Amino acid sequence: MKALTNTDFHFDGQKSVYHGKVRDVYNIDDDLIVMVATDRISAFDVVLPKGIPFKGQVLNQIAAKFLDSTNDICPNWKLATPDPMVTVGVKCEGFRVEMIIRSILTGSAWRAYKDGCRELCGVKLPEGMHENERFPEPIVTPTTKADEGHDMNISREEIIAQGIVSAEDYAVIEDWTRKLFARGQEIAAKHGLILVDTKYEFGKKGDQIYLIDEIHTPDSSRYFYADGYEERLAKGEPQKQLSKEFVRQWLIEHNFMNEPGQTMPEITDVYAESVSDRYIELYEHITGEKFDKAAEAGDIAARIEKNVKDYLASRK
Repeated sequence: MKALTNTDFHFDGQKSVYHGKVRDVYNIDDDLIVMVATDRISAFDVVLPKGIPFKGQVLNQIAAKFLDSTNDICPNWKLATPDPMVTVGVKCEGFRVEMIIRSILTGSAWRAYKDGCRELCGVKLPEGMHENERFPEPIVTPTTKADEGHDMNISREEIIAQGIVSAEDYAVIEDWTRKLFARGQEIAAKHGLILVDTKYEFGKKGDQIYLIDEIHTPDSSRYFYADGYEERLAKGEPQKQLSKEFVRQWLIEHNFMNEPGQTMPEITDVYAESVSDRYIELYEHITGEKFDKAAEAGDIAARIEKNVKDYLASRK
């Protein structure tokens, strides 16, 4: 199976390109963004050495569906998806924070809680909680948005005091974060899933705030299966989940958390294909639709280039 792990396109009006951990972002005339969801995969803030077939298509198409199903809550950047791995949208100046919202104590929050932490990003946590237990209500735990290295937890008060986001804009994006999450949980529940936690990014063009980037994908979100959740919680058993956490757990089991002296384990073709299958499984669960694999025949990059160039030409 083929995977797209890097791109080097040259589109009409292209001003710059930013190669992120998993997405390549092309700036067209300081007006549009062409965002290519590659098949790269990252964990613990490092890109793994092998791509995951169809991962970019899964992420791009899930995000497009959720952007379309939440645009009554807030405006978002998406204009079109000219290719299964590409979204074209409005170029915004992104806020330098990621808005993380959690409904269940798990993942990094649980690891911190287990070590004695009782306050996360300025939010007080109840005593006596267990792994995978629901919070009384969802909590917003922002992080700084780092170009390199680890994102850092930060409180609402620190964000405003440091001038990262104004008090007025922060109030808007926190309100939208809670409403978007509630919508995402409703949609997940219809498909037998629990949207456990996720992150949103926002930006501005002029005076208008937009929801940007991907939403409710397995890279930006964690899903549990609803069936059996309470029973597993009562027994202290791991939850059955659909998210990127299974990749993190695999790395932890192979003694890698991107800490000094640690070596990345080998990513075999068999393991990469098993990760691909998990991504496709989430797509089919969360959308209720069968995943239609984009044609592998020929050159993936050539297909993307043609589709994007045709779309950009159609706008002129």
